[in-house]
Amino acid sequence: MSQIQKFLFDGIPVRGVAVRLTDAWQEVVQRRAANTQSGPYPASVNHLLGEMTAAAMLMQSNIKFNGALILQVQGDGPVKVAVAEVQPSLGLRATASIVGEVSDTADMTELVNQHGQGQCAITLDPRDRLPGQQPYQGVVPLKDSAGQPFARVADMLRHYMRQSEQLDTTLVLAANEQIAAGLLIQRLPLEGEANLAGSTAAPTDEARAEADESYQHIATLAQSLKEEELLELDIDTILHRLFWNEKLLRFVPADTDPVPHFACTCSHERVANMVRTLGQEEAESILEDHGQIEVGCEFCGQQYHFDKVEVAQLFKPAAQQPPASDKLQ
Repeated sequence: MSQIQKFLFDGIPVRGVAVRLTDAWQEVVQRRAANTQSGPYPASVNHLLGEMTAAAMLMQSNIKFNGALILQVQGDGPVKVAVAEVQPSLGLRATASIVGEVSDTADMTELVNQHGQGQCAITLDPRDRLPGQQPYQGVVPLKDSAGQPFARVADMLRHYMRQSEQLDTTLVLAANEQIAAGLLIQRLPLEGEANLAGSTAAPTDEARAEADESYQHIATLAQSLKEEELLELDIDTILHRLFWNEKLLRFVPADTDPVPHFACTCSHERVANMVRTLGQEEAESILEDHGQIEVGCEFCGQQYHFDKVEVAQLFKPAAQQPPASDKLQ
């Protein structure tokens, strides 16, 4: 079963989250492999998308956001776009669009950012949007301040978090066809509402220096974690091996707390709205050529079909629409 564990370091302004996705990630991989049109992802794409999915899960659980967190990279390589989405229920889904040949050993630069034009976007889409409210989105290029491209997802996100949240963050990620896993270590502020001690007083220079040293110590320990260890070991073993000399305060999950799981948010109603956006003329043209409109969800592989009767119903004026109970299910 997929797992997630939050923790704090006693007396040190540092928090952490560890995630190990097994069945949830395997379902993403298996659904893609079962798609007769696209076929399975190459190993390098599984690695990229798995690390993105683990990272999105870590970030979603870290911010407690009541809405979807969507991590996306896009660029000019054979992987035109890769997306990982995590809901507040910890339901996840992920997909990648591939054009052309992909090496099994390619890194993120080769897959997405071949000519330096790639971008990373993190979107926070509230579950209950207010009228006129737009999702928050932060976008950064797939290169550092010196113009050097990021070859790894962890390096890209560490740079993003430092730029957007001004919080030092350490990420270690790993993925293959069976497991997507990650460890996030983040420094907590010494002042303001989120500070560990709840103090309103400004921290002294000595306290700042001590916090710097503590964070660097914990970050160094975290960065010693090898990719193979992250894939092979359970969360308890990893935390013990890394931080055996530190006092960890773990958040004990309640029986009602969500666990990471695969969940797609596609539905017949959402796809029907997509068909409406085509316009009646375009929809009828597709019907004339193919006899029906067929739409497949890129995340879960679910196929949706609309015949002439259903399409005609979609474009009826609102006054002529049937009651909700009679609408297409």
